[in-house]
Amino acid sequence: MGYKFKPNKSVAKRFKVSKTGKLKRGHSYRSHLMSARPAKKRRHLRRPAILFEGHARNMRKLMGISHFKPGAAEHERPLDETAKGAEGAGVATVAKRVPKAPAPEASPAKQAASRSARASK
Repeated sequence: MGYKFKPNKSVAKRFKVSKTGKLKRGHSYRSHLMSARPAKKRRHLRRPAILFEGHARNMRKLMGISHFKPGAAEHERPLDETAKGAEGAGVATVAKRVPKAPAPEASPAKQAASRSARASK
């Protein structure tokens, strides 16, 4: 008989799962001495933050919800919207739609710069 998986309850209490499967976390520095912080900082600390996807993948395994895949959800959303449009509008209008032209490829240096800018946020 195999081992029955037990989800880690401490991880489940610390993170909430969004509709697309991303994990939301709370901020630190919120327990006391909040009056010393500016109002802008207090407002921003109230909002949940999205956990980095590399860590989120591990946390989803611990929570027992590894079947949620945010990247797949982002890929499927436009496909679902076009399918809904095809049902409501009919086949003739779907044939007339022209897909957007792909964005021009950026140089590798620009891609690396934008990647580091996103990571610093």
